[in-house]
Amino acid sequence: MSLALSVLDLAPVAPGQSVSESLAQSVELARTAERTGYRRVWYAEHHNMPRIASSATSVLIAHVAAHTTSIRLGAGGIMLPNHAPLTIAEQFGTLAALHPDRIDLGLGRAPGSDQPTMYALRRDHTSSDRFPEDVQELQGFLGDETLVRGVYATPGRGTHVPLYILGSSLFGAQLAAELGLPYAFASHFAPAALEAAVATYRRDFKPSAQLDAPYVLAAVNVIAAEDADDAADQLHQTLLARVRMFLGSGRRWTDEQAEAVLASPQGQQVALMMTYAAVGTPGQAVDYLEDFAKRAEADELITAHQSPDAVQRLRSVELLSDAAGIQPS
Repeated sequence: MSLALSVLDLAPVAPGQSVSESLAQSVELARTAERTGYRRVWYAEHHNMPRIASSATSVLIAHVAAHTTSIRLGAGGIMLPNHAPLTIAEQFGTLAALHPDRIDLGLGRAPGSDQPTMYALRRDHTSSDRFPEDVQELQGFLGDETLVRGVYATPGRGTHVPLYILGSSLFGAQLAAELGLPYAFASHFAPAALEAAVATYRRDFKPSAQLDAPYVLAAVNVIAAEDADDAADQLHQTLLARVRMFLGSGRRWTDEQAEAVLASPQGQQVALMMTYAAVGTPGQAVDYLEDFAKRAEADELITAHQSPDAVQRLRSVELLSDAAGIQPS
């Protein structure tokens, strides 16, 4: 493939698995991505989700960075309204000092969880309204000129950690265009506005000190396997796991019950989250991704490997790399 491939790792915690085991698998996934030529691995901030272990995103990045050597690592993303910009500047400034030229900072404005968790985070319900100003304040802390008189990020000042705006709507596209920042669209779970958002971003983009031309990263689900039927079965098992996670409310469903829920209108809404999915043999996956990249007008694809267990995910990462012909830099 002519464009870069990267990886989104949600640090999934499988049933019966410990968080320690999940985080060890994230290290192995990053090592595999580094060895097989992917450009970067990103981790997402989610809270109060028992099946996702990436809530302390900067801590996880630090751990993985210490166990890899060259691949870029970052947040995809930090939900900035949950935090003070100065705190994030200090965290990612520390990461940049420890691992120079390897750290990215993607920024979103969603809570990353539900209303009770927002309260537990002490997040004000209007905090997302300040997102554009908070992004610029954070950018100042990581640059040379602070926007808060007399306040500097140490570590952070002068690191110029590259920022990315994450989004699933036109709001993020418009902000990324206005600030001249790269735009990453969350099409792996919110596909509806992909084409409209990218078109808006490319049309309205204004060059900046960080970026002189628009740059689009589009996220897409991937399940690559030696056998197409195996890949299809993995997708089905992943969808069953999702309806359990999103609709189960802690209940233990039999496989038959989960199948019935998946077939329901609610279950089909969950399945629509994975509208964009490259599923099949490695060659089939590459063909799908090439078509998807054209549709998304993407400069880079963030691949979310969704196989239901860690061994299958690692194999999917390897198979896609081989078929796409990407090489370590």
